Amino acid sequence: MADAGGVASLSELHLESGLPLPTIHRLLQTLVGLGYVRQGPSRGYALGPRLARLGETATALIGRWSAPYLRELVERLGESTNVAVLDSDEVLYVAHVPGKHSMRMFTEVGRRAGVHCTAVGKVMLAHLPEQEALALLHRSGLPAYTTNTITGLPEMLTELEKVRQQGYALDNGEQEDAVRCVAVALPGEALRAAVSMSGPVGRMDDAMIHKAVPLLRAVAAKIAKEWSQ
Repeated sequence: MADAGGVASLSELHLESGLPLPTIHRLLQTLVGLGYVRQGPSRGYALGPRLARLGETATALIGRWSAPYLRELVERLGESTNVAVLDSDEVLYVAHVPGKHSMRMFTEVGRRAGVHCTAVGKVMLAHLPEQEALALLHRSGLPAYTTNTITGLPEMLTELEKVRQQGYALDNGEQEDAVRCVAVALPGEALRAAVSMSGPVGRMDDAMIHKAVPLLRAVAAKIAKEWSQ
């Protein structure tokens, strides 16, 4: 249901899950009774309000588990670090450790951002099946946030191919002017998440990116292992 944008019909759930219709109906009625699913007037089903509490608890746990590894990055590199997950058609920041510098980037946990204009979003898009990534981009669009934002679909597809080849993504002032970010995806098909480092363009030069990528990959592997335990 979440992958379908939060609302789905009984037949759509049947097609996606492969479960028999009576089984799906029985499960949905249980979830409706518990408040995890709502039944709409058009016989569609939507994610329910009780999931918000579960989401808040899960986000807090993810932040707690990830923080030691993000601090490890800050100690090595000095810049602010983040963990984000793909949530519907947006990226959701679930962990953040600020950098050591007086002028540093701060990303509030719980903040949402576009997939096409962030390094975390692009690296997660690059790891999705092609048709799923295309559908997401069509739904969310490619609005401009700065003059550097990629707003054309062909250009974005070229960018995603570059990300796949090099194994990391860059945000070159595409979400905020004069801010540069580098991100790598957490390994594992089920983990639609990424770890990133961001800072002012003046400090985030190519030499810093080259130094950061292997450290980000190592931390991404540790966080993925932590989450899967």
